[in-house]
Amino acid sequence: MIEGLDRTPLARDFFDRPVLEVAPDLLGRTLVRATPEGPIELRLTEVEAYAGEIDPGSHAFRGRTARNSVMFGPPGHAYVYFTYGMWHCLNLVCGPEGRASGVLLRAGDIQVGAELTRHRRNSARNDKELAKGPARLATALDVDRALNGTDVIAHPGAPLSVLHGTPPPRDQVRNGPRTGVGGDGATHPWRFWIDGDPTVSPYRAHVPRRRAI
Repeated sequence: MIEGLDRTPLARDFFDRPVLEVAPDLLGRTLVRATPEGPIELRLTEVEAYAGEIDPGSHAFRGRTARNSVMFGPPGHAYVYFTYGMWHCLNLVCGPEGRASGVLLRAGDIQVGAELTRHRRNSARNDKELAKGPARLATALDVDRALNGTDVIAHPGAPLSVLHGTPPPRDQVRNGPRTGVGGDGATHPWRFWIDGDPTVSPYRAHVPRRRAI
């Protein structure tokens, strides 16, 4: 356990706000993943906002489907999706119920339980790379579709919860375009990160896929 850390769980109303308010406010918060081997605690250092049906970059842009239905549900739940047939990514649903929006958790600093994650992230050169990127974060925390829809508002036995943690000073928060987002959503400056933190992932612009001839 980290000394001096504010371990007050975030309440439902923290997430029941516009996504562009919630996303930067998640920086510095502590995500707790409960596992049978013990807890893993991660300080969030990089996130991206996705604004549902008004955002071409969002999974919910074209409306509700079986895959994205959690995004339309109550705020404060996990939306987990599988991408490229290989990786899971973890999002936190926010905003009012019925209006899809969510925050992709892109990177974090594992401060408790790093030893529980290294076997899943054996390609990481050091502990700062354990959760450096959204797929790496989900892999390190053993997050998959079984956790889709999980309520992250702390309750006994919750597999995921979010504590108040240690938010950075406002002058340390930066924002810019989201990684890998193309089309009309490419220029939205909705990626937020803690300036200078070594766990933040590198920015990569969208590269259109070439069709085979």
